[in-house]
Amino acid sequence: MDSFRSLPSVDQVLRQLKIFDGLPQAVITNEIRSVIAERRRAITEGQAVTEAPVAEEVEVRLRDLLTPSLRPVINATGVILHTNLGRAPLASLRPIARYSNLEYDLRAGKRGKRDVHTSALFEQLLGKPAIVVNNNAAAVFLVLHELAAGYEVIVSRGELIEIGDGFRIPEIMTRSGAILREVGTTNRTRIEDYRGAINERTRLILRVHPSNFHIAGFTARPELRELADLGRQSRIPVYEDLGSGCLVDLHSAGIHEPVVSDSLAAGINILSFSGDKLLGGPQSGIISGNAELLTRVRRNPLYRALRVDKLIIQSLEGTLREVLKQNWSDIPTLQMILAEEGELRQRAERVAAKLNGIPASVRQSASPIGGGSTPDQNLPTWIVELTVKNPNAFETQLRGAAMPVIARIERGKVILDMRTVADPEEGLLVTSVKNAWENGPLTNRFSPVPSESPAQPDRGSLPDPEIHSVANR
Repeated sequence: MDSFRSLPSVDQVLRQLKIFDGLPQAVITNEIRSVIAERRRAITEGQAVTEAPVAEEVEVRLRDLLTPSLRPVINATGVILHTNLGRAPLASLRPIARYSNLEYDLRAGKRGKRDVHTSALFEQLLGKPAIVVNNNAAAVFLVLHELAAGYEVIVSRGELIEIGDGFRIPEIMTRSGAILREVGTTNRTRIEDYRGAINERTRLILRVHPSNFHIAGFTARPELRELADLGRQSRIPVYEDLGSGCLVDLHSAGIHEPVVSDSLAAGINILSFSGDKLLGGPQSGIISGNAELLTRVRRNPLYRALRVDKLIIQSLEGTLREVLKQNWSDIPTLQMILAEEGELRQRAERVAAKLNGIPASVRQSASPIGGGSTPDQNLPTWIVELTVKNPNAFETQLRGAAMPVIARIERGKVILDMRTVADPEEGLLVTSVKNAWENGPLTNRFSPVPSESPAQPDRGSLPDPEIHSVANR
């Protein structure tokens, strides 16, 4: 195909696509014209043009258009809060169809506020009121815009972090209209540094929890109570960006993250955190603390632009209720974090046993929590290790399965981490792996890699989901 004469007319192609009769003709026609225009442009520029019939290419595009793009996947990477895979996995949710009492007070018979569906639960869990916006970056922006726009916010240089995908806390702060007054150094900031920076233009003292990194060695930072005391003495509110939003003490699982209620008990005036990290809920940013400050933030006109919708509220309300009941098994994130090693080993052995004919072994490993939380804190896990000749090609096939499986590659092996695979997903996982093995190219079949061969590149290995992208805050 190297001339314009070889290109069919729109009508010719349209007659070949009768299988899409249920689709508006304008949609089909637009896609046909798009394909023909692309081929015409390629001919004009002297580029190679595919030999596939135009109708065939249009059919593929229309089928893609009609197939949901957002799909469930099996997360076998072991990264619990996988940013690329939606971060905190949601509990089962049946959205309320048609109308709801989102902003209607059923008892009073008049307009209400959407906050009421979560406010009582937050009061019980935190002992303080709370409002919800669409993520924690929005929460930071809103708090700073209301409490410090045009004035100074004191913050340690060691806490001016990047949260992922190129977004940097200092840039978000600056866009809020607040003026950053940096104190201390990257590794050491003392309470005297904060005290010395206070002046007539200071409106806020900010503390940022470095949830996606840590600095070790010669370091220093004030205790929360020291900052709270300084704020009281100076009559300046202290705001903490907690990031990970841990409502439950996870020390028993080996996870050392600050608990939100501890910050409030230490005297922090206002704080914010993510709803879709260690809380285990949907994407959201929660702002809690002093009622007077919270009222100011809520009355800011930008709150309306940043508030969450009814689906998020329904999901968040359900999550908070399970936290209140301490029903960890119904909060997938907490269920996975608290899963016992023995349970994970049994799951790995069951999966390996069902992979008949596929070289699979079971061994111990470690799972990161991910999602910008708990840096360098891994959980012990059990994995199924697949030995295939071409691990990169096999990992690609797994992603293309009817039920996509997201795996990782280590030392030339395809790794299926059982910590992030739920019991109901076992059968689907086995089916996807078997299909990849049986229907893939012969190059995927087992052939031991000689020890002297160079190591396979670990494409698909995701030790840090904030940096390595599969398909990010």
